[in-house]
Amino acid sequence: MHNRYFSSEPAQNQMAVDLYDTVKDLPLICPHGHVDPRLFSDPDYQFGSPVDLLIIPDHYIFRMLYSQGIALDSLGIPRQDGEPVEVDHRKIWQLVCDNWHLFRATPTGIWIRDELADVFGITNKMNSANAQAIYDAIDEKLKSDDFRPRAMFDRFNIEVLATTDAATDTLSHHQAILDSDWKGRIVPTFRPDSVVNLDFDGWRDNIDTLSEVSGISVTNYKSYIQALEQRREFFKSMGATATDHAALIAYTEVLSDAEAESIFQRALAGEATDKDAVRFTGHMLIEMARMSSEDGLVMQLHVGSFRNHNPIIHQHFGRDKGADIPIATEWTKSLKPLLERYGNDPNMTLVLFNLDETTYSREMAPLAGHYPILRLGPPWWFFDSWMGMHRFLDAVVETAGIYNIAGFNDDTRAYPSIPTRHDVWRRACSDWLAGQVVRGFIDMDDANEMVKALAYDLAKQTYRLDG
Repeated sequence: MHNRYFSSEPAQNQMAVDLYDTVKDLPLICPHGHVDPRLFSDPDYQFGSPVDLLIIPDHYIFRMLYSQGIALDSLGIPRQDGEPVEVDHRKIWQLVCDNWHLFRATPTGIWIRDELADVFGITNKMNSANAQAIYDAIDEKLKSDDFRPRAMFDRFNIEVLATTDAATDTLSHHQAILDSDWKGRIVPTFRPDSVVNLDFDGWRDNIDTLSEVSGISVTNYKSYIQALEQRREFFKSMGATATDHAALIAYTEVLSDAEAESIFQRALAGEATDKDAVRFTGHMLIEMARMSSEDGLVMQLHVGSFRNHNPIIHQHFGRDKGADIPIATEWTKSLKPLLERYGNDPNMTLVLFNLDETTYSREMAPLAGHYPILRLGPPWWFFDSWMGMHRFLDAVVETAGIYNIAGFNDDTRAYPSIPTRHDVWRRACSDWLAGQVVRGFIDMDDANEMVKALAYDLAKQTYRLDG
């Protein structure tokens, strides 16, 4: 249905359709996400079964099922201890479809329905009766050359796709892509959380790996900073235009070299406290801003997720298994030390993402509406939804306008969902702008320019992807 999700008010509906038609076929700019670059380094890569593709990697799906008492083992989610889990993918698929009613009216339900229709040509509803027929239809597609990742990249009309890579990654898959004759543009993104956040699982071992890949023996704070700068330079040489940082809160603090050294040595010895971790992360966010002001890499900051909230799931299944929960956050005071140093830097861009919607209009939009370095990332994670997008635009545009928004990014591991996620954003923006026209805030000439900016231009400009 061409006008799906748009307002039922006739004038707004038609305007939304007209706006959407101008952007629906624009190339996709994907500046932030978690698609594995392995998909593109091997021209013969295959996804495996429908469960390998759509269920096991997608915590949006299995967290909902888990909330209704369905064990992750029964969904084939690998365990940390190597204990057996369900391996019959048809049985897993049937279990998911038997419970697909749980996803009614959710973003996941919309994404999968549209993805099946638009990517796989399957319009049957996910339910118990259709489960095996849908499985067979997807499975048949996945065995064809048209559903190799590179072929899908071209069909999806992706102009550029950024992966997210640990600071210690050798980027061997990216090198293989560059060495191939394939012309798809896949760029890395520098993510140093595993060597910056002292409470990250395996931090001490990750420091040893940092020493190894950088060629700099990390024994103190000075050599640590040198190693991080070396890795950033390497990432940039491989096409990176951005960095990405996750923190529980937006706290920043300037430490003296002596204080930073003291905390770093305690961390190396396994004696760092929780307070040390908070202070060191806050300091390193400012250090990363300093590096971005020098090397031009766009800095992204994702705040407000209490990760691994369920210790049993974390123990048995590891990170990123659907047990991450939003918390309340504060930005105005917390970010001030960073902004005092770099908020007016013409070479610096900092994109803010947040899981606390209450701060959108109270703090984030006023900050982005003043400081030249700030851009607001689109609704993230739990709010990457039709209503979340409308709430976001309602909350921030009056203060920050649209040109202090970073455009859209799909932020997904689920590769086939990328065009669907962009389509929902383009539809939501078209509908929201049509509402502004109907109310007389803007005219259609304004709306046509704004919808293109939101769909394409802003992401490309923010992330410096013109090159």
